[in-house]
Amino acid sequence: MASSFPTVTELVAEARRVYGQMFGEEAPRLAVCAPGRVNLIGEHTDYNQGFVLPMALPLVTVVVGSQTSGQDVTVVTVTKDADEPRKVDFSLPSDGSPLPPGLPSWANYVKGVIQHYRAPPVPGFRAVIASSVPLGGGLSSSASLEVAFYTFLQQLKPDDGDKVPKAVACQQAEHTHAGVPCGIMDQFVSVLGREGHALLIDCRSLEATPVPLADPGLVILITNSNVKHSLSGSEYPTRRRQCEEAASVLGKDSLRDATMKDLEEAKDRLDDVTYRRARHVIEEIDRTARAAEALEKGAYKEFGKLMVESHNSLRDLYEVSCRELDELVSAAMEVEGVFGSRMTGGGFGGCTVTLLQAHAIDRTILHIQERYSGTPTFYVTTPSEGARALSLS
Repeated sequence: MASSFPTVTELVAEARRVYGQMFGEEAPRLAVCAPGRVNLIGEHTDYNQGFVLPMALPLVTVVVGSQTSGQDVTVVTVTKDADEPRKVDFSLPSDGSPLPPGLPSWANYVKGVIQHYRAPPVPGFRAVIASSVPLGGGLSSSASLEVAFYTFLQQLKPDDGDKVPKAVACQQAEHTHAGVPCGIMDQFVSVLGREGHALLIDCRSLEATPVPLADPGLVILITNSNVKHSLSGSEYPTRRRQCEEAASVLGKDSLRDATMKDLEEAKDRLDDVTYRRARHVIEEIDRTARAAEALEKGAYKEFGKLMVESHNSLRDLYEVSCRELDELVSAAMEVEGVFGSRMTGGGFGGCTVTLLQAHAIDRTILHIQERYSGTPTFYVTTPSEGARALSLS
């Protein structure tokens, strides 16, 4: 009933096959992977320097390849939803001048990572990308590609191996080359994810606390609505601006420093929309810290209740949900054995995340399929390992 997704081994085999087709006899010498992520709670808090609680997924992006002599780069993607062309060639500038973004858009993530790599200059190479992270589903296919590529460059020409600056470099690649002013969460958890744990990330200090999530009686169900409303591109920078405006009116560096008392006292100096955006963020930062404590104690009902509160706030105060996501959440919450469900990711489509008892998985999927007006895809997941090099033996 749930979608089966290719294993890391299968993705590597596919990428190696395509590498052989494209580049002849010589086999690739290097292989790496980096995961997508799902955020359990703490949405739109990362760029407000708050807390987030994501986990790395078993859905990954794989890169295989080899160094070449000279400055030429050829990269091929076998990701079926990537824009054309699926093969790009470019030369690395020898004078350190920037690599400009362009088309196809998927290659901008690669160029951005090369640009921000922490041990330049990078040698020429050939590489093939394969991924099981769905594009545009809110599971961070972009961060998984950036982090996988950075990990590949580390095999070609090692940097100092520091993980947090690696995540920051990948975040900068997205800012400069994909034009998305994202927070640090996606890249951070793709680099530092731990099997059997969610990560409570403090987006101000960049400290991460692993929170155990390995109870064999629990699973995380991700439901992809398979809708993507075109609003999302313009709305994200708008939300970010509204938060900055609210922080400035409150006299704070960021909404991380604000309390509901501060917000209520300044209410007459804020328009209604900005007030509601700030209220979501301030309450969500608090909810996320409480959710991590609940998870630590195994208080799954309490955790689930906070997930639903988070969804309702994203729907009513932050206004980034949509009919399809609301339908998926309410259908999941009707099933016995489900603790909580919410939209996850930036919003306007994409996925929901549901915490439930393992024995309830089949009936939950059936019930959602009956109740949801669209065609969902389901992934049954557990917290997985972060980016790593793979052996090609």
